[in-house]
Amino acid sequence: MTVKAMTAKEVARKVIDNEPLFILDVRNGDAFADWKIEGGNIQYLNTPYFDLLDGVEEVVSELPKDRDILVVCAKEGSSVMVAEMLDEEGVDAAYLEGGMKAWSEHLEPVKVGDLKNGGELYQFVRIGKGCLSYMAISDGEAAIIDATRMTDIFLDFAQEKGAETKHVFDTHLHADHISGGRQIAEATGATYYLPPADAEEVVFDYAELADGLEVAIGDAKIKIEALYSPGHTIGSTSFIVDDQYLMTGDILFIDSIGRPDLAGLAEDWVGDLRESLYSRYAELADELIVLPAHFMIMDELNADGSVAKKLGDLFKENHGLNIEDEQEFRDMVTKNLPPQPNAYQDIRSTNMGKITPDEEVQREMEIGPNRCAVR
Repeated sequence: MTVKAMTAKEVARKVIDNEPLFILDVRNGDAFADWKIEGGNIQYLNTPYFDLLDGVEEVVSELPKDRDILVVCAKEGSSVMVAEMLDEEGVDAAYLEGGMKAWSEHLEPVKVGDLKNGGELYQFVRIGKGCLSYMAISDGEAAIIDATRMTDIFLDFAQEKGAETKHVFDTHLHADHISGGRQIAEATGATYYLPPADAEEVVFDYAELADGLEVAIGDAKIKIEALYSPGHTIGSTSFIVDDQYLMTGDILFIDSIGRPDLAGLAEDWVGDLRESLYSRYAELADELIVLPAHFMIMDELNADGSVAKKLGDLFKENHGLNIEDEQEFRDMVTKNLPPQPNAYQDIRSTNMGKITPDEEVQREMEIGPNRCAVR
């Protein structure tokens, strides 16, 4: 018996294009409640695999006849078996190839826009995890910002575009996902930049990402300028790219602001967070297009799948940018923190180079949603 597979890329396109999909998620209820495939036109049914071992007859009546049906589990095996059981009952259902692990690792490249004097800017949307990475390309040269550990995607994309990677940046020492920045730099000979205030414990060489640092790519000298913006971490640094785009790292999101506690210093760093958002960013041009390092909810995606909005609009609409009273701001930030990211201490240690987990362990460390924002 052969049932069809649906890839993470195919599911991502359905989510981005708002196509109807019904998901039968056969993971345990707590795993489903913590993290699932989300989308505005998705319907769900969560029935654990072990409840279906004696047959799927009870769930068949709950499945729609006018939507594609996708069976989802953690790694794939259980969903294949359930899809086969549904097939025996006359239900046409696919399974998610690679399970939620594959969903967590899929990156969807989306073109954000053109650069003024030639070139393009791309956003890599890790739709199952909420991570956002970037690649600026001009005249055969590329710069990559906040790369994930799936480095082949970036290397292959640059090769397809005929670009040599010259610069690799991390806006801060990440705690919710493993960075691929250092590995990309090693593979390409590019310079790897990291904020020194976040790098006191790293065990590898890096170039210091200092406030005001400028690098340029291509014959047109497309400018990438560093803007120190602490608060999520003490070293957090933003980038102004081509005087058009503001890459905010984990300081500012479309619908929220960054949390300051992932190194256990929320009370110490909340003042830096306010200073970065309410002073440094307030001095910037309203027309800058904000490109964050994460998104929290699917509503933050634009129609083309990108996550981007003008800074001036965020100062009008983002609640985290509109709290006049400083104490009210401090309370909002420090008393509305979500649970810590999965394995965040081990992820930090990995990004420092202190530990080198194998690939499967890295996958397990990253499973689950990102939790970099204040609620």
